[in-house]
Amino acid sequence: MIALLVIVFILGYLAIVLEHNISIDKSSSALLTGVVCWTIVSIISPNMHETTESLMHHVSEIASILFFLMGAMTIVELIDTYDGFDIITDKINTRSQSKLLWIICIITFFLSALLDNLTTTIVMVTLIKKLVSEQKQRLLFVGLIVLSANAGGAWSPMGDVTTTMLWIGGQISAGNIVLELILPSLVCMLIPLFILGRSLKGDLPAKKESKPGKNPHTSFEKSLIFYAGIGGLISVPIFKTVTHLPPFMGMLLALGAIWAIAEVLIKNKEEDEKKKLSVYRALEKIDMPSVLFFLGILLAVSALQTVGVLTGAANWLTDTLQNETLIVTVIGLLSSVVDNVPLVAASMGMYSLEQFPTDSPFWELLAYCAGTGGSALIIGSAAGVAAMGLEKIEFFWYLKKISWLALIGYFAGIGVFLLQKMFFVHA
Repeated sequence: MIALLVIVFILGYLAIVLEHNISIDKSSSALLTGVVCWTIVSIISPNMHETTESLMHHVSEIASILFFLMGAMTIVELIDTYDGFDIITDKINTRSQSKLLWIICIITFFLSALLDNLTTTIVMVTLIKKLVSEQKQRLLFVGLIVLSANAGGAWSPMGDVTTTMLWIGGQISAGNIVLELILPSLVCMLIPLFILGRSLKGDLPAKKESKPGKNPHTSFEKSLIFYAGIGGLISVPIFKTVTHLPPFMGMLLALGAIWAIAEVLIKNKEEDEKKKLSVYRALEKIDMPSVLFFLGILLAVSALQTVGVLTGAANWLTDTLQNETLIVTVIGLLSSVVDNVPLVAASMGMYSLEQFPTDSPFWELLAYCAGTGGSALIIGSAAGVAAMGLEKIEFFWYLKKISWLALIGYFAGIGVFLLQKMFFVHA
């Protein structure tokens, strides 16, 4: 039956990949896969009480991610409703495609370390929609945003959930991981950026002048919502550090605060203006199919984790490869197929702090590989899944245009990490 579970997962994965060929939305395939996988788990379970508890445990973890995602998307959509991103786009005057790509990716890289790769991707994809109107051109920018967000998140203890897991678990320390991974992560982003940047020729069309007319909001209201929204997003990792509560609680706090501000701003406006600027309008624009796709994928992966498939795969890797660097490299690549969180969790369970103490190169490289390896496929990271939903990116388009760049950057970063270790050991 475990073999059947794996087959169902693979078939569901193929249905997601072949979404446009079979004309079935990926969200539908993901939900079906997640539920069928757990149905098989329930059939083979000798103890339904334990299985139900395990399911509810995973659902609580998944729900925290979905609440975080929906909160971030609502804040970003509200900023967009008030034209808040014009504050940034008005300052970006270059129309050179290559220069714009460099500006966007560098901002994404460092913002991802400050916020996290998922939130940063949502913000930057929304921003690039304002700057690049033609979708074929814009998709290349979005692909590099995913790479930059994942690379930027890997070297920060707050930038990627797997790095955060290792930090909280005591496998890495905050200061050391920044020092050890910032250069490999930067190289992971810069090499694809350099390659794609050279291929982008010419300028983007001039910005369209906005049609004259009465805005439903004032300049002050636009600035207030923008800075309150960005401030709220930035406060999430601070809230987590201070309170030790899950990040989604900080995101919901930020959403509640900006919601209250928006309500005060529209209190005395006319009814039609209230409708245009209401938080309800932002909620309507949230891409719920992408949220449900996320739910289905994470349910399917959690089913594999519950029956020990992922742990078994990790054990097989250890026995077969018998090389720490090679094992971690493969784990990183596997994170482009299945969620990196259970893979890192399995690794943390397999290898003790006695075997690899805090700030061991094993844990450092695991943080890098788990954070950046998911960029190899569009559904291999939370950032990729979010971008896929926001821009309707096709799996095979990403595979053809972006995956090879992601792999070059991934292996280049590993090379830089190993060279760093050799240099400092011999220094």
